[in-house]
Amino acid sequence: MKKYQQLAQKLIDQIELGVWIPGDKLPSIRELVTTSGMSFVTVGHAYHLLESQGRVIARPQSGYYVAPKTDNLKTHPVPQVNQDEAVDINTYIFEVMQAGKDPSIIPFGSGFPDPLLFPHQQLNRSLVHTSKTTSALSVINNLPPGNIDLRQAIARRYAQQGMSISPEEIVITAGALEALNLSLQAVTEPGDWVIVENPCFYNALQALERLRLRALSIATDIDEGINLEALEQALIDYPVKACWLMTNCQNPLGFTLSPEKKRRLIALLTKYKVVLIEDDVYSELYAGRDKPLPAKAWDTEDMTLHCSSFSKCLVSGFRIGWVAAGKHAPRVQQLQFMSTLSTSSPMQLAIVDYLTTRSYEEHLRKLRRTLSSRKKRIGQILQRHLPREVCVHYNEGGYFLWLELPKSLDASELSKKTLAQGISIAPGKMFSTSDVLSHCFRINTSWEWGEKEEIAAKTMGDIIRRMITQTQFSGQV
Repeated sequence: MKKYQQLAQKLIDQIELGVWIPGDKLPSIRELVTTSGMSFVTVGHAYHLLESQGRVIARPQSGYYVAPKTDNLKTHPVPQVNQDEAVDINTYIFEVMQAGKDPSIIPFGSGFPDPLLFPHQQLNRSLVHTSKTTSALSVINNLPPGNIDLRQAIARRYAQQGMSISPEEIVITAGALEALNLSLQAVTEPGDWVIVENPCFYNALQALERLRLRALSIATDIDEGINLEALEQALIDYPVKACWLMTNCQNPLGFTLSPEKKRRLIALLTKYKVVLIEDDVYSELYAGRDKPLPAKAWDTEDMTLHCSSFSKCLVSGFRIGWVAAGKHAPRVQQLQFMSTLSTSSPMQLAIVDYLTTRSYEEHLRKLRRTLSSRKKRIGQILQRHLPREVCVHYNEGGYFLWLELPKSLDASELSKKTLAQGISIAPGKMFSTSDVLSHCFRINTSWEWGEKEEIAAKTMGDIIRRMITQTQFSGQV
């Protein structure tokens, strides 16, 4: 049983024992979070389950009460569309990320590109230049929705792809993660259903948990992307409010949806009036000659909030992102005022200065070539050093590889063993609320490969071989 089911059953047992009788007010969600140690989402999901079974009654602004007894009490199973999940993953992700922060660790598990690939000197010169020329009013001028010159520069980049997006629709944020969180918050309320991929970017799961939302994770293929048939079934069976997807260089799998699949995706979400929150932070790191369009390019009903940033392609430390929010832009701005107030003015101005005085396109071309070369080389090296039972999945674009161990192995256990040897990986459990991907893990290929990395790959291969041998021996015994 999942945690929320265990909690629901505990409350049922207490009701049947007479601890709580019909009409009694049950402990509040906050009280149960404190006493049970579970998350708000888990406790809320338990109460939703009891409510659907007719065992409790929810009274707005008051709480949950034990329902009157009835001989015809119906108990409904938890509805299923692939997975019905209460998101409770923050602790695990935090522990994995903290363990990999040691600078001596080989950062195969890192989510960030090699910072040495960014034009730091030029950006610092832009930062110094703007700090000398800005006035005291610059802070006011750069409040939400953000610096107008930066929003115009972003709008022009959309225009280069044939997309007409007004600077007034764009809100500058403190990185793409803030853009994504604000977008999700703008279109949902606690308890709403949100669709994510399986596997998906772990910060999506963290956002759902923080906002007390319920996740429907849809099967996602390593090459083809999200299963649209399963997606439509979820849209039919559940009152879905939003869909958080990556359509270009998806993290962690690396695929890019075909133009036809993006068109079908938008048509499907439009049909069921579901908002798409499009996480598109890796689109500048594409392979091939032409930059792939976001799914938003096929949206004619203003149902897509397109989120991106400069963090993965220009500079991570500046934390400058944006959302092309369309009709939702005013709400996103309001939420930003209530949280971070605004994005750093000096950083916004420095980015504008760089975009207008430096060769951004030249930097991007060099960055894409380097990442592509490293990814291919590292993929070949891993195939040479890892056991043949390990499948190294390869998709062009971005800087991640997705690896699949034999299903009898646990990548979380592998992570513990490699960390002890000074090597981090990103276990599959970080990218899913179920255990179906527990035998998978992600590798970052953006870093320059040297002797230390070569030794780390060999060490990881030796550890996996020992794990396979131990599993086989246990099976024989």
